[in-house]
Amino acid sequence: MKVTLLGAGAWGTAMAVQAAKHLEAGDVSLWSRSPEQAQAMQQSGQNQAYLPGVALPEKLVFEKDFSEAIARLSSKDLLVIATPLAGLSETIARVLSLAKHPLNIVWLCKGLEPNTSLLPHQVVEREDRLHGHGLKHTYGSLSGPSFAHEVGQGMPCALTVASTSGNLCSIVQAAFHQGNMRIYASDDLIGVELGGAVKNVLAIAAGIGDGLNLGLNARAAVLTRGLAEMMRLVKAAGGKAETCMGLTGAGDLILTATGDLSRNRRVGLLLAQGKSLPEILQGLGHVAEGVLCASAVSSLASRLGVEMPITAMMGEVLSGKLSAHTAVQKLMGRDPKIET
Repeated sequence: MKVTLLGAGAWGTAMAVQAAKHLEAGDVSLWSRSPEQAQAMQQSGQNQAYLPGVALPEKLVFEKDFSEAIARLSSKDLLVIATPLAGLSETIARVLSLAKHPLNIVWLCKGLEPNTSLLPHQVVEREDRLHGHGLKHTYGSLSGPSFAHEVGQGMPCALTVASTSGNLCSIVQAAFHQGNMRIYASDDLIGVELGGAVKNVLAIAAGIGDGLNLGLNARAAVLTRGLAEMMRLVKAAGGKAETCMGLTGAGDLILTATGDLSRNRRVGLLLAQGKSLPEILQGLGHVAEGVLCASAVSSLASRLGVEMPITAMMGEVLSGKLSAHTAVQKLMGRDPKIET
């Protein structure tokens, strides 16, 4: 089988490395929007900009032409969209306009579209209605607790692919379930995608708590009550609450809220130090999806009548309406509740 990955950031590159380890030479291609970056990766054998220190397999193809990257795939192959959520709409529209036959498509991005609160699969469905030409593509999300650098180094990792198509899940497993990577399958696309969105916001909250030196008890409270918020939202949106107890809910939340490689956690730590959000984001150099989707998650929760106090407070902090310290005080001052 052939696998094409669109997007040569850290995560797209790491997953290209994973697939290329066991597939035949030339079967895995990585497209970069920058021809200069593609040439540099080919010459140096590394992605110095986004994944330094990880050797790229010699049999990995570096694609510079977007249309060629799509044309090489048959209906039995796999297309992986590895752009940030902000690039999903444009990328899938380009793919669908070029497709000559049904494709198997999976995306790696997490979050909600900021202005619409749409989940990634809903963004794809919207673009399919506009650009799909009636072809019956299969879609899915590949998500879970994963830092790109560890995956690139071949360290153990477990992910979940979610799709209504069992065949797509099998194709994704064939592409990536090898060596130190396990791929589980799920049919709960809503639960998997919402878990990936909400956990980023909660990771910022956990970072704020750690940055304010509130202690390990406070961190445990944030993660536990945050997980309850996630489960309520998933259920209200039509997903399965139990999905939140798996890799794409609790697993990804634990990693992102406690791991030192987490950009969302770092945003929280720096907010606790009193730094401004623009200053923080400029220093990161990478996307922190929790910043982009916090208000969208709150909007979705409001529309569905779901109470999410931690998430709502993070939206207030990120919009500059509350300081990190004031948000903590407001959360701790809420009326007593029955735990559910």
